[in-house]
Amino acid sequence: MKLLFTLLAVGMLNTTGELVLYAQATIQGHVQLPKEPTVEVINKRYAISGEQAIIAPDPPAAVVYLDGSFSSKKEPAKVQMAQKNMDFIPRLLPVEVGTTVEFPNYDDTYHSIFSFSKPKRFDLGRYRSDEKPIPSVLFDKSGAVVLHCDIHEHMRAIILVLETPYFVRTDSAGAYRITNLPSGHYTLKAWLNDKTTLEKKVDLKEGETLHVDFS
Repeated sequence: MKLLFTLLAVGMLNTTGELVLYAQATIQGHVQLPKEPTVEVINKRYAISGEQAIIAPDPPAAVVYLDGSFSSKKEPAKVQMAQKNMDFIPRLLPVEVGTTVEFPNYDDTYHSIFSFSKPKRFDLGRYRSDEKPIPSVLFDKSGAVVLHCDIHEHMRAIILVLETPYFVRTDSAGAYRITNLPSGHYTLKAWLNDKTTLEKKVDLKEGETLHVDFS
């Protein structure tokens, strides 16, 4: 029964009861990343909006995503951005609108996570690794959210909230691969920072792998 449900997720039954499968599309390629991170925002922990600084990941990375009209998820997603070794893991986290992000503390000290970014302003206060439930935040508006720790000034991360379920963070060399994409005509975008988003039109066909580079 479980196998049948899995097959039905990527196909359909025809009029004779036979299962017809549809292979979804894949996009892969490379994004030319900046050689140096933009650091203006790092020392502006208490900037109310971040409007005077560029919000960019450190180390450099990009988020590649498919822009279009897609049905929303049936159940809200839940992911984690941890604090470990006095750092955020990962430092760049793409999520879909409506996702709840948990912030577990794996260090033997307090952390105090907050953000003054317009898409989501919050302050979790100080908490230890053994406190339950794990502090969490619902991200219900798209945009880049810069995170800081009120105790450890060097800590910084970005949550990029997107209005699409199809996205991926590049590796450190700029390579990416997005699978299980629907066929159709869309815009593929590569977010480098809140001032720079590259884009290209793409036509996706069932079962095909499309190669798209951003330079």
